[in-house]
Amino acid sequence: MERLKIGITCYPSLGGSGVVATELGKLLAEKGHEVHFITHSIPFRLGTFQKNIFYHEVEVNDYYVFRYPPYDLALATKMAQVAKMQNLDLFHVHYAVPHAVCAYLAKQILGNDIKVVTTLHGTDITVLGQDESLKDLIRLGINESDAVTAVSRDLIKETRKALDITREIDLTYNFVDKRVYYPRDVTDLRGDFAAPDEKILMHISNFRPVKRVSDVVDVFAKVNRQVPSKLLLVGEGPDLPKIQAKISEMGLDDHVRFLGKQDEIAQVISLADLLLLPSEKESFGLVALEAMACGVPTIGSQAGGIPELIQHGKTGFLAPVGDTESMAKYAVRLLSDEAMAESFRHACLERSCNDFSRDMITNQYEDIYYRVLGRKVSGLDPILG
Repeated sequence: MERLKIGITCYPSLGGSGVVATELGKLLAEKGHEVHFITHSIPFRLGTFQKNIFYHEVEVNDYYVFRYPPYDLALATKMAQVAKMQNLDLFHVHYAVPHAVCAYLAKQILGNDIKVVTTLHGTDITVLGQDESLKDLIRLGINESDAVTAVSRDLIKETRKALDITREIDLTYNFVDKRVYYPRDVTDLRGDFAAPDEKILMHISNFRPVKRVSDVVDVFAKVNRQVPSKLLLVGEGPDLPKIQAKISEMGLDDHVRFLGKQDEIAQVISLADLLLLPSEKESFGLVALEAMACGVPTIGSQAGGIPELIQHGKTGFLAPVGDTESMAKYAVRLLSDEAMAESFRHACLERSCNDFSRDMITNQYEDIYYRVLGRKVSGLDPILG
């Protein structure tokens, strides 16, 4: 297999797209490819020094004539510099705006045929794609890419509808690394959060309105009336103060713990008996996959790509957005039936391993790279939407 030199650009801070981009880069490097991250800061999941991985910082010049520092232009320039200096084969950018557009500009600067692969993660379509002032720019980034991938069929459908895109889009689901995400033995730690007879429900997010964390609290309140339980809230975000106030108003302070941002997510998720994901929009639901790999089922909403991940009645339960009554009933049913819970745990582990493995998805991306470069692929057929 021919080794490639790949430039990866993503949002390096917290967020599913940055996690996926960074983990993919690490896996590609393990397979012998040379990976160059081109971002404004080191991706938080990158960790310590690793063979075949390089980081190039984008520095923005704050000239007095600019009202706002032009990060996009600085990024495009840096991408071109790195591509020329390192003789990159292709850029793999995550998000159409600004990254695919920056890759297009870098390609114009270089004046050569370096290839661009763009992965859509959701917000660039479901939020930015609804802004009329940005639609043409997003459409340009997508149409000028040599290949475009999306993390769910629902996102492919949304992209076509919102932007009138007709080109081929490869379906490449998010993945999970079983070396990192697996059921941890947290017997001793669990006692710090719940009594032996209590169940633990968990929600992990950036506490934005789209995550509907208020629904999480409503579901938990209904469950707690029937099943002795605790709620662990992981993460931070703009809705956090409002959620804290609601919990106090409902008299649930003694039943809810705020854990803030956590790095060892697999360890944290393993504490839970159930994950709650009632989002209004969710292009894929990476946290639900991470929970699945740890043997934790999800009660989620029938939104976006969640139904492509969670098998209703097998690895979790799904209900319409905002239907906290149904979500609570499903949760009580699952938490009260140990045989069912064990069956769900086993199904979660099996599905995460078989359908969302790191090797399978990494191979799909490699095949896309070789395809756009006109080189031999490994023989796996990409899924087109």
